[in-house]
Amino acid sequence: MKNKKVNFLVLFTLLITSLAQADEKLPLESSQAILIDTTTDQVLFDKGADAQMLPSSMTKILTMYLVFEELKSGRLKMDDTFIVSEKAWRKQGSKMFVKVGDRVRVEDLIRGVIVQSGNDASIVLAEGIAGSEEAFATQMTHKARELGALNSNFVNATGWPDENHYSTPHDLALIAKRTIEHFPQYYPFYKEMVFTFNNIRQMNRNPLLYTMPECDGLKTGSTDEGGYGVVASAIQDGRRLIMVINGAKSKKERAKDSETLMRWGFSYYVSPLLFKASEVVEKADVWLGDKPLVEMVVEKDVYITAPRHESKNLKIEVKYQSPIPAPIKAGQRVGTLIIKGLNAKDKEIPLVAAYQVEKASFIKRIKAAVHYLLFGHN
Repeated sequence: MKNKKVNFLVLFTLLITSLAQADEKLPLESSQAILIDTTTDQVLFDKGADAQMLPSSMTKILTMYLVFEELKSGRLKMDDTFIVSEKAWRKQGSKMFVKVGDRVRVEDLIRGVIVQSGNDASIVLAEGIAGSEEAFATQMTHKARELGALNSNFVNATGWPDENHYSTPHDLALIAKRTIEHFPQYYPFYKEMVFTFNNIRQMNRNPLLYTMPECDGLKTGSTDEGGYGVVASAIQDGRRLIMVINGAKSKKERAKDSETLMRWGFSYYVSPLLFKASEVVEKADVWLGDKPLVEMVVEKDVYITAPRHESKNLKIEVKYQSPIPAPIKAGQRVGTLIIKGLNAKDKEIPLVAAYQVEKASFIKRIKAAVHYLLFGHN
C-alpha cells in the first residue's frame, strides 16, 4: 500500500482566523450538558450526557416530532381541529388555556405547545392523533428508538414527572437534530417568541431567543426534582450547534449556562470544509489500464471539527495500492483519506474513482509487462 501525505496543513491554517485558546473547563452549574456540532456530529462538550434524567417539558420536542410527521404525511392538516377533553383541560402546570369541549385548530395547538409549553395542548394533540395520551406515549417511545434515542422511555406527552418517564441529554439532542433535518418546513415554529390564545399572551421561555440572534429553537423544561433545562440550537455562518443542559437550579442559571456553552462552542471550535464532493484529492497510477492515471475523489463534502488552536497538529494522508490494477469502475473505492493529529481517533474517508478505467489492449499490456520487467513501473 502506498502512503502518500498531502500537504494540506498550510491551507487549513489559513482557514483559521484565530488561534486564541479557551478554557475547556467551563463554569457550568447545570448537572448535565451536551453540545454537538451537526456538521460532523462531533460532541464538543459532555457532562453526564448519557445519564438518565427527567426530561420535563423538553419531552415536547418528541411530541411535536410525531405531530410534524402526521402533517408531512398528509394524515393531518393545520386547519384540522381536535376537541379539548376534560383531562386536557384539568392538567396542571404550564397551559395554553384551552376550554373543555372546544375544538381547537392544530396550528394553534402547535404554537400552544412550542411557544406556551402548554400541557393541555400537548394532551389534546396526543388524544386527537392516537385516541389517548397513553397510546400516543407508546408511539413516542417507539419513535425515539427508531431515531436512535435508545436510553429513553415516555409515558406521557407533556413531560409530567413519572419514574418511568426518562431520557438523557444525548437522546434529546438526537431528537432535536432529527426534527431540524426532517421537518425544515415546520421547524420555524420553534423561533416564534410570542403567541396569544383566548386573549392570553405568552412569551417563549427559551432564554437564548432573546440573547442570541443565531438561536432558532427549541424547548425549555423544569421539574422540582430535575431542575431547569433547555434543548437549544443555533446556526452561525451555516454551522449548526445543538445543546442540551439540565439540572440548573434556577431560570437565571439555565439562561447563563446555555449562553455560555453555546457561545463557547462557536468561538472555541471551527468546522471548515476540507474537500468538496467530487473534488480530486489525488491521482493514482494505473496498472495495465487504458488510462495511465485515475483521479481519486471524495463522494461528499469533508468537514473536520477541531479546536482552533489544534490546527498546527493536523496531518492528512492518502493511502492506496500503487499502481491500481485495471479495470476500475467509476465510484469504486480505490483508497482512503486519513485525517490525524486532532487528539481524537483518526478520521477515515473513502476515496473513489472519478471515472471508469478499462483494461489496456493486449498489445499495450504486453508492452507494459516488458517495460516493467526491464525498467520497473513508473
